[in-house]
Amino acid sequence: MHSGAAQYLDMPVEIILADDHEIVREGFRALLERHGFRVVGEASDGLEAVRLAQKLRPQVAVLDLSMPLLSGIEASRQITSFSRGTKTILLTMYMEDQYILEALKAGASGYILKTKGTQELVDAISQVLRGTTYLSPEVSRTVIEAYRGGAQPEAVPISPRERQVLQLVAEGKSTKEAASVLGISVKTASAHRTNLMSKLDIHETAGLVRFAIRLGLIRP
Repeated sequence: MHSGAAQYLDMPVEIILADDHEIVREGFRALLERHGFRVVGEASDGLEAVRLAQKLRPQVAVLDLSMPLLSGIEASRQITSFSRGTKTILLTMYMEDQYILEALKAGASGYILKTKGTQELVDAISQVLRGTTYLSPEVSRTVIEAYRGGAQPEAVPISPRERQVLQLVAEGKSTKEAASVLGISVKTASAHRTNLMSKLDIHETAGLVRFAIRLGLIRP
């Protein structure tokens, strides 16, 4: 076993991978297993990632920021709330300070640019397992500049469930489809959608889509 994984526990570090591109997951799985980590589960969307984390309680969850049904940021928020022993690392193409600050606010321990070499993921896992936060160097500069400029994550007055409904609506799901995905009644899903529009003062679907993009819930 590679010493990078062996130095933390007698047993290999257990990891789940979540990305909606199977080829990306295969690449990361091969890399991690080569370094002695154990990939115990894979997910193709954010909801599946949360369910896997709840069931398996891995030490690390590697999450793509933009995933169907539930974004990596929202998945990180949920996973860290029920499994404090699970460190979350977000993979992304986005360097905007809004996304980075939202990710850190959601409890993410790492934020890595997908454009970087895969070796950086191994380094990030090693660091977050020691209890530190890992940011890609370019991201670190963005965060420092944002902090100096007084930037804060956008205050969004909506609940976690409303965020889920917002993402599903922005992905083109009907209220009935959103209700089915979330396991709630159509009436409840409709109420969440109405509350969203009222709180955000947005009254058409296109506006909700733009807002979801701004929060990093869906890809532009």
